[in-house]
Amino acid sequence: MKYFKFLIAICFLGMLFSCGGDDDICESGEGTPRMKVAFRSLSNGKEITLDSLYVAVDYGAGKVQLGKLTNIDSRLIPLRVDTSPYTDIYFRLSDKGAESKVRVNYSTKSTYVSPGCGIKKYYENLNSELVTPNPVQKVDAGQNQIENEDKTNLYLSF
Repeated sequence: MKYFKFLIAICFLGMLFSCGGDDDICESGEGTPRMKVAFRSLSNGKEITLDSLYVAVDYGAGKVQLGKLTNIDSRLIPLRVDTSPYTDIYFRLSDKGAESKVRVNYSTKSTYVSPGCGIKKYYENLNSELVTPNPVQKVDAGQNQIENEDKTNLYLSF
């Protein structure tokens, strides 16, 4: 019985000290940045706030719904992290409404961050084309590289 208590104490201490450090968690924006999309009025070119927006993205295995946001002036959208040179993004203003398809083309650059975060991708030479134009009427380029999530990369005109 004396050895059994000693064995349990050793196991408990081993579990206590085997916990990982801060390096296991990817914090403070060290991951791959998302693309920032803002919205403009087609008539005057000023930025607007949308009542609702539904976004879906094709990551290579079909569309993935990113959900609905209300009263927004911009949206952060994750792009593909595989070797594909483009990402298809779908926008709708209502749940069952018409859907616009925007193809975002880019080249990527990878950088090693840490064991917890792995590799961070940067997107360069962004250009976008409007494939299906309803409800989005026009796309305008913003900053053509994504290094962080501060600057707007794409403007959609409604």
